[in-house]
Amino acid sequence: MSRRYRGHMSGERYLADTNPEMHHVHDLDNEKTECQIEAILRAGLDKPFFTRLDAGREGFTRCDYCLGESSRE
Repeated sequence: MSRRYRGHMSGERYLADTNPEMHHVHDLDNEKTECQIEAILRAGLDKPFFTRLDAGREGFTRCDYCLGESSRE
């Protein structure tokens, strides 16, 4: 898909889902349908990051679909 400029996003590459049940970070340059980015944005659960490392430092795990096997950065 593409970078987003709505919700909390201002064109950052990485979008984290702040839903405590998910708590994943997504790569918008490699977005897959399964990531459900639009649903995250509609729910207001998006948190932007410029790097995956920054998202990992805050405890977000990688999305299995757009970033491969899930683990903390």
